[in-house]
Amino acid sequence: MQTHPYIWNYLPLLLQIVVAVGLTVGMITMSWFIGRHRNLKDKLEAYECGIPAEGDARGRFSVRFYMVAMLFILFDVEAVFMIPWAVIYRQLPHITGSRLFGFWEMVVYLAFVVIGVFYVWKKGILDWAADKADL
Repeated sequence: MQTHPYIWNYLPLLLQIVVAVGLTVGMITMSWFIGRHRNLKDKLEAYECGIPAEGDARGRFSVRFYMVAMLFILFDVEAVFMIPWAVIYRQLPHITGSRLFGFWEMVVYLAFVVIGVFYVWKKGILDWAADKADL
């Protein structure tokens, strides 16, 4: 029985890599030669939702838009924190060793959230009817 060098065990992997690279290069090359290259005005325009573009693409958004986006993230994180807490609420005394630790933990968290919502409400970020330039 004749033994072969250990590197020959990698021959199937090398062949797979060569075939994958060759197939990729071949498809890209063939699409380049077969495809049509006509750069028309309509083809070069930006396309979004079928609506023709109007105005400058670098328009400014109100700060309120970003504040509402951050509020969405805040309440999303709140849900991510509260749902697992609610699922394991009855097992919390076994996990923490205290009956009320998990409850007070959530009370403190919700207090921070309520203070944040109160702050946002007082700043008028949720009042979209009022046209405010400064926040």
